[in-house]
Amino acid sequence: MTPNPFLGLIYHWLGGLASGSFYLPYRFVRKWSWETYWLTGGFFSWIIAPWALGLALTNDLPSVLRETPTSTLSWVYFFGVLWGLGGLTFGLTMRYLGMSLGMAVALGYTAAFGTLVPPLVKGEFFTKILPTLSGQVVLFGVLVCMAGIAVAGMAGISKERELSDEAKKASIKEFDFKKGILVATFSGIMSACFSFGLDRGDPIKALTLQHGTGVLWQGLPVLVVLLLGGFTTNFIWCVLLHFKNQTGYQYLSPVARPLKRPARDPELILESATDAPGEEMAAQAHVLDDPDGSGSVPLFWNYVFCAAAGVTWYFQFFFYTMGETQMGRFKFSSWTLHMASIMIFSTLWGIALKEWNGTSRRTKNLVALTLAVLIASTVIIGYGNSLAPDASAGH
Repeated sequence: MTPNPFLGLIYHWLGGLASGSFYLPYRFVRKWSWETYWLTGGFFSWIIAPWALGLALTNDLPSVLRETPTSTLSWVYFFGVLWGLGGLTFGLTMRYLGMSLGMAVALGYTAAFGTLVPPLVKGEFFTKILPTLSGQVVLFGVLVCMAGIAVAGMAGISKERELSDEAKKASIKEFDFKKGILVATFSGIMSACFSFGLDRGDPIKALTLQHGTGVLWQGLPVLVVLLLGGFTTNFIWCVLLHFKNQTGYQYLSPVARPLKRPARDPELILESATDAPGEEMAAQAHVLDDPDGSGSVPLFWNYVFCAAAGVTWYFQFFFYTMGETQMGRFKFSSWTLHMASIMIFSTLWGIALKEWNGTSRRTKNLVALTLAVLIASTVIIGYGNSLAPDASAGH
């Protein structure tokens, strides 16, 4: 199949739309703690959806995984675990730097490391990317994306400055720039490990192609292994929270009990840099838990909405793997396209849900500039990929 970078760009935009939107169904979950609805949705995200679509769209998935070298499976799984660890410190990033600055720094690290490390490790950066016009255009697009993330941070900081004095004092109380940068660096790099895991899964892609799987679906078996690693970290953390908060009963109980703690404690919530934009948008639009944490629980609908959220989350990487097949020799740029698309659609959802209402014209102009710069970065990267004379050499 001849790569088509602009078709790949559309796939990445669809992935960004899924990532920026997946938290919306969680707005309708009632009287469940965060750890309950997150793990329930995550089971659909990291286990059910990868296996269901992998079995449906690829050939002989179990045999492909059995034939994959143990070292490859181990590395892909390991990077999935590390990606999950990025979430353990993401809440601390927000605590020490504030939501907007912390988000920009963590996303910046995630985009930069997830994009540039794989070609550097493979030795392709200085041999196949930097010397060519197409590679230079792609790198310029990556830099434009970094600039867009920085502008997004400026918009958020501008918004925070317009908060009430009481809100300002609450956010400044624990501000620690040095500590926040260190934590954001760790969190951003760990979150970028998802990109590393996708890259180390190339042997799995080769095997599934040998079994007759279509080129477009070659990345799906990799997601089965990589997301199992992410599930491991999330499962352990959520189980620990169940013990701490005595909320494990919620999966089967039609009646809620009073919560031991506030419904939502940011320091205890496991999310990655790629999850948080959609979560921030949804949390501002709706209170996820019942104020007193007691009363009847709509169990059936809670499971339905968690399943919808989980499958929607999975679709970000479903479309990511499809987009990657269209990027030719510069498939490393897919990670930047993914991050930019997430920011674009998260920002659009924020606008739709009136997140920026009441802010100054300067802040709104920064939001508009964020969208313009990020959209431009995706177009530049797509154009750079289309310039590659030997793009057909890519998968």
